Amino acid sequence: MSLASRLTALVLAVSAPALADTYDFRINQLGSPVPGQSNYNAEANANFRAFTRRLAAAMTSVNLMPPETLGHSAFAITAELSVISMQNGDGQLANKASEFPSAGPLQGALLMPSIHMRKGLPFSFEIGARASWLEKSRMGAGTVELKWALNEGWRYIPDIGVRAYVTKLLNTRNFDVTSGGLDVGVGKQFAIAGMVTLTPYLGWNLGFTGATSSSVDFSPSRPLSESDTIQDPTDAQNFSVFNEVAAKDNTHNRFYLGLRFIGGYFTLGAEFSYTLLGSFTDETTGTKFNVGSVLAFNATMGLDF
Repeated sequence: MSLASRLTALVLAVSAPALADTYDFRINQLGSPVPGQSNYNAEANANFRAFTRRLAAAMTSVNLMPPETLGHSAFAITAELSVISMQNGDGQLANKASEFPSAGPLQGALLMPSIHMRKGLPFSFEIGARASWLEKSRMGAGTVELKWALNEGWRYIPDIGVRAYVTKLLNTRNFDVTSGGLDVGVGKQFAIAGMVTLTPYLGWNLGFTGATSSSVDFSPSRPLSESDTIQDPTDAQNFSVFNEVAAKDNTHNRFYLGLRFIGGYFTLGAEFSYTLLGSFTDETTGTKFNVGSVLAFNATMGLDF
């Protein structure tokens, strides 16, 4: 390798952390919450609250399992794909920098592929874990869940189950988002020719969103590679944090409808979900923010044994 090639490779290696994929977030685009700072926006904290609530709803817009459990000795592993449309309060795609502060604007639906593993436990309990990736980004989401079937397997009575979960956004820059929730599902399994089963199901989910930010650089002139450190006393004037988003004050309702097919060990499923994100009043300006909604189509394929 020539000296020029080696120098080029070294420069790329050093600068790689400063590069951003299209959907990596740059939350300084939401505006600074401190008067007098560069890029000051009186609605900056409200923008952060609305953005994190919308993002959390997108991360948790998938269930893809009926209320019945696997059984105490069973195990399932599936590959999943979520196609997510995030709308603002006007019913339009939330692709403005103040709504979706990514390195590049949101282009249509957002894709989130996942790997989902579930293990049955005694007494109609089930645990699960899901690892997801946010397309065109270096970020992912991790979910842990616990489900309990209050009723399952009765011939004439639908299955009823409750699920609790916690989801955390991973590998973020300058901020942290955690979402938790509880959902209630109802479904019924139907056997066909003794070979396959079809299980339609529906449910409701109550979600909670908590978010914090670390110190954010709002200076428009500093390159991304320098924005994590204060290199000059004047730099400190443009660093600040957003107000904490309290989970108890940021709830949303999600409704879902799905169908699962099992033939032998093979499982296939599809699900639609619709999340109403509600509204809140900005404490700084007194403006009422209608956050919008999230619509998702989810599909799954894998093994259930």
